[in-house]
Amino acid sequence: MRWLSAAGVLLALLAAAPALATGVDDLDDPTLDPAPCLAAAAQRDDDRAVELCGRLIAKRNTGRDDRIKALIARAGALIRKQQIDRALADYDDVLRLDPKQPDIHNARGELWLGKGDHPKALADFSAALKLRRDHPAARANHRALATELERLGVQKAVDGKPSFDCRRARRAVEKAICGDRDLANLDREIAAMHLRILQDKASAKPAELRALKRAQADFLANRNASFGRPGYDLRAAMKTRLQQLTGAAGGR
Repeated sequence: MRWLSAAGVLLALLAAAPALATGVDDLDDPTLDPAPCLAAAAQRDDDRAVELCGRLIAKRNTGRDDRIKALIARAGALIRKQQIDRALADYDDVLRLDPKQPDIHNARGELWLGKGDHPKALADFSAALKLRRDHPAARANHRALATELERLGVQKAVDGKPSFDCRRARRAVEKAICGDRDLANLDREIAAMHLRILQDKASAKPAELRALKRAQADFLANRNASFGRPGYDLRAAMKTRLQQLTGAAGGR
């Protein structure tokens, strides 16, 4: 997902605004006119936009609509300057002034997503869709984030769990795998990759399938027999087996 919403919001503001002042005198004296602030933001003169919009926002008698325009324009400039926390604060102020702005909810959600705060991002995307069901960016963002959260949830549920039930572990090597999160994950990945290859090659010749199953059985037998012996590195052996399976899957 890309941070395109702020630019889109600014373009909408510019389209709705009167002819923008571009003279030097106008830019030096923004008074209560949002045009110089918006013009600087549209020209991506970010330092100037932050300055002019900030002066407009700071004036007590700036009207609500003009304040919102200035906050949105400054937020866009701050995003480009990688000052994300300040941009978030501006979007917060916009939504305090007018909470019924789906574009801003979506834009703020994208910022929260960039910071890795998934719950706040999802809440903003949901709020945008509640205000406007057909909001294309919010819908795409919400769907993508929901899918990612589901994937992370599945990963978290199996993280540190091997392919077998640790409650039934009897061999020393199995107990060692159960007691080590990384080894457990390696074991699960090896078993899953082996199963995937068998499924992908279900229509292969019986001899090829027997060879695949025999290679996995040989790995497990060698692992069980070699664990605990001098010079045997269980972690290295498991990584090598996973690499072999990954190569076989990639070459199918």
